Amino acid sequence: MSAPRTALILAALLGLSACATTGDGMSPDGIPADAVETTRTEANGDRITEFRVGGQLRAVRVSPSRGVTYYLYDRDGDGSIDSDRDSVPQTYFKLFSW
Repeated sequence: MSAPRTALILAALLGLSACATTGDGMSPDGIPADAVETTRTEANGDRITEFRVGGQLRAVRVSPSRGVTYYLYDRDGDGSIDSDRDSVPQTYFKLFSW
């Protein structure tokens, strides 16, 4: 195998390892691994899943009956979902998954 090809493969593998999870107890969605999940279905068919840690709301997953699933997070730990007044955007869409 030539040296440039070996270097390219090595660089690709290092790049992939940088994308690996760090084991911080979070799922790929940013939801804590120890979160208690509660799901309810609204009258219009939307599924709302709340994730709580120690009784405190940490994230909400909204799966509309029509449309893409999106997530709302409590980034500052105050127990309520961040609003548009905060510096973090309110809605997060999962664009890709493997």
